Amino acid sequence: MIVSKDFLGKLRLYFGLNLYEARIWTALLSRGVSSAGELSDIANVPRSRSYDILESLERKGFIVQKPGKPLKYSALPPAEVVERVRKNLKVDADKSSQGLDSLREGELFKGLRELFGQGAELVDPHEYHGAMRGHSNIYDHLDHTLRKAKESVTIVTTESGLNLKGRKLKSTFEELKRKGVKIRIAAPLTKNTAEVVKELSSLAEIRHTNTSARFCLVDGKDVTFMVNHDAEVHPEFDIGVWAQSPFFAETLGRLFDLAWDEMKGKKR
Repeated sequence: MIVSKDFLGKLRLYFGLNLYEARIWTALLSRGVSSAGELSDIANVPRSRSYDILESLERKGFIVQKPGKPLKYSALPPAEVVERVRKNLKVDADKSSQGLDSLREGELFKGLRELFGQGAELVDPHEYHGAMRGHSNIYDHLDHTLRKAKESVTIVTTESGLNLKGRKLKSTFEELKRKGVKIRIAAPLTKNTAEVVKELSSLAEIRHTNTSARFCLVDGKDVTFMVNHDAEVHPEFDIGVWAQSPFFAETLGRLFDLAWDEMKGKKR
């Protein structure tokens, strides 16, 4: 069985394996039962590493050892492995969450805040900016920034961007609505966005625009904008830029207000 790089990459991503582990595991899956030497040859993994890798896979619950000479290994059913990985991830996540909760009350967190405070005093106000790569990081930043909003949120996005925000930020919009924050969204209103518009219409005022711009303003001071058209860049390589700049935000906000008024007749 020839395993593609893409297939191995997905195994590494979803199962937390390194390259050699992924190769050995797929080789064993295709063989059913095999020895370390045979797997080393099939998977193109150095024989000096094969036993360590098999031991690691056994600890993780992907394979089992079969007693005998020569020592052989058998792969567990993928469904069983998936369930085991899922449970382990949940256990690890719960432990990490509990650890972070307790961290907030400890001296370590206090020390971290003191260090951040010292660093913040040395930062020029004009330097409150940064860049993020990948949808995951961008939306984590947007979620964090939006939740701090006290008065207003303005979002301009594309057709696919509106659908994505509906999936990823709906709960955040609901929280902002409860706080009385005014939310305005401008995006292409098409058949493809009809469902998300219906879902968000009670939380935000949404108007139609054909622009391909992508930015977010929060309370007239925080600006996040994307530097690429989302149809022309892979989600993992999308880039967002954040700046805390009342001057820039106010200028962009005034331009948006003018365009917003023009969108009234196009509201759907």
